[in-house]
Amino acid sequence: MIQLSGVTKRFGEKVAVDNCTAEIPSGCITGFIGPNGAGKTTTINMITGILKPDEGTITLNGCDIVKDPLEAKSRFALVPDSPDLFLRLSGLEYIQFMAGIYHVDPEVAKERIASLAEEFEMTDALTSKLSTYSHGMRQKTIVIGALVCDPDIWILDEPMTGLDPNASFLLKTKMKEHAAKGKTVFFSTHVLEVAEKLCDKIVMIQSGRIVYDGTLEHLQEQYPDKSLEEIFLEVNNRA
Repeated sequence: MIQLSGVTKRFGEKVAVDNCTAEIPSGCITGFIGPNGAGKTTTINMITGILKPDEGTITLNGCDIVKDPLEAKSRFALVPDSPDLFLRLSGLEYIQFMAGIYHVDPEVAKERIASLAEEFEMTDALTSKLSTYSHGMRQKTIVIGALVCDPDIWILDEPMTGLDPNASFLLKTKMKEHAAKGKTVFFSTHVLEVAEKLCDKIVMIQSGRIVYDGTLEHLQEQYPDKSLEEIFLEVNNRA
């Protein structure tokens, strides 16, 4: 579970995230949606400890990201919004590096890497450097690096970007399986059709403020006969 309580982040006079309170529970997939510049990435950066909130608290499975950052960071894996990381490493070196950070047993890591590489059709490419990969191959590698670690909480920032249809379907399947185990999946997306089909819960942010935090079913009850895309446009035009 991820809990945000009164979280605020300022950059000079600009309030990027404004007194946000939300709960991302275990056992379901929570989608994080909002227009460009709404505060999604800033919020994710605070949740993951990249940025420190100016006000409020953030806990991951009860552990405060500011007060106990190492323990909190051990409880989640992140797929960032850009896969252009550690480009001098090979795909395998990057994934092994991630497994080492999370203290995954080497034999367990080896088995997971082999299985995930085969599933994501990356087995033959892993010995090549990330700098030689296409965007989609880099994205697959970053995803594999996160899944190999297998912590309770998955935080995924636009994870489908660049993935081919097979890899996208596979990742969505693994997200569902992770949530079904009683664990936490939190992901941001601009593709509202994906959110509508995949999510149990929606957190919607507009101009740095949470404008909806609840189940997708309850949101649709408030806007009968409308798709999530139509609801999103109506809420944001009204905000």
